[in-house]
Amino acid sequence: MLVGMSAQAEVGYAEKEELKFGFIKLTDMAPLAIAYERGYFEDEGLYVTLEAQANWKVLLDRVIDGQLDGAHMLAGQPLGATIGFGTQAHIITAFSMDLNGNAITVSNQIWEEMQPFVPRENGRAVLPIKADYLKPVVDKYIAEGKPFKMGMVFPVSTHNYELRYWLAAGGIHPGYYAPHKGDTSGQIDAQAQLSVTPPPQMPATMEAGTIYGYCVGEPWNQQAVFKGIGVPIITDYEIWKNNPEKVFGVSKAWADENPNTHIRVVKAMIRAAIWLDENNNANRSEAVKILAQSNYVGADVEVIANSMTGTFEYEKGDVRSVPDFNVFFRYNATYPFYSDAIWYLTQMRRWGQIAEPKTDDWFIQTAKKVYRPDIYAQAARALIDEGKAQSSQFPDFTTETGFKPPQTEFIDNITYDGTQPNAYLKSFAIGLKAEQIL
Repeated sequence: MLVGMSAQAEVGYAEKEELKFGFIKLTDMAPLAIAYERGYFEDEGLYVTLEAQANWKVLLDRVIDGQLDGAHMLAGQPLGATIGFGTQAHIITAFSMDLNGNAITVSNQIWEEMQPFVPRENGRAVLPIKADYLKPVVDKYIAEGKPFKMGMVFPVSTHNYELRYWLAAGGIHPGYYAPHKGDTSGQIDAQAQLSVTPPPQMPATMEAGTIYGYCVGEPWNQQAVFKGIGVPIITDYEIWKNNPEKVFGVSKAWADENPNTHIRVVKAMIRAAIWLDENNNANRSEAVKILAQSNYVGADVEVIANSMTGTFEYEKGDVRSVPDFNVFFRYNATYPFYSDAIWYLTQMRRWGQIAEPKTDDWFIQTAKKVYRPDIYAQAARALIDEGKAQSSQFPDFTTETGFKPPQTEFIDNITYDGTQPNAYLKSFAIGLKAEQIL
């Protein structure tokens, strides 16, 4: 009893009890749905309404103007807003919602045209499927005067950066942004032209022939398989193993006004993440049924289950085991690492969204303005004090720097060290670096 009391006193009462959070209809909004359905928000004295939003821009605008208290966000959104790319507003995150969870899908026609270049073994494509195998197809389209068009969900989305990363690793230029010149299309010098399509509309847009492929989160890649209109060819796990995906974002002003409320929200979502991954994903089937409800993701149980329960289907019938396709808590998935933020910032610079050169210190200080592991640590410590979590489940908060060790598991075998962002940018054959300005 005393342990619980000390944690209660430490966090303090919620300044605001009635809250409205936004999300987009994707399986990685799961921590919000589970925290709500399992009563974790109520355990914190919070009365939460969850509301699906039309698109990422509307969602961000509503957090900024206070219509939403917080939201499921693209990891690049708090960073993009804080540095003033698109919308200018100081947004922070103290909770990373998941790892992995995206894939790249191409239309049946493009897959057919890639076939001569895709290695096979025992009748199945050898993974990972690299953009090298797409390059001859793109080159042919360009030679015929046809632009090669692909979709992603938002200019500062993980999907945009993952698709660009994969294409560039195969020698296909995905184009530059030049916001200082008023060009936010991201298609300067592009061999593959990327444009924004909202996630639920991806399959239909590809089926109509408007785009030839896309990068999106689930269930919209598996939906292409079920509809027989396309082939998911690579997961983001194969592009960058255990990459960070969504975050829970709030405005800095809201966080300053409601510090106890914020900590309590993070506590509830940590518990939801633990539940989603515990006992080797034993709760995923139950989670799938919850997410299938129309007020959450609203896709068929079978479609959501295809990836959420540890498998992924590439070509029709080619189902492979990918136990870490969706990770919500393992590998410190919920901890907001500075190095994750810096990776996004390097990609913004690489493709021109950050128009001018920045020092390593600028990257690091910007990450620290937006990513708030200090708030996360308060929430985690309170859960440990209450006996709802164990210290072994979290980083050692006394020694954790917020920087992961250099990461090597990228599709192009380039090592990423978050403490050396400019050196990292110099290692790419395609992309802006050093003093380059478009």
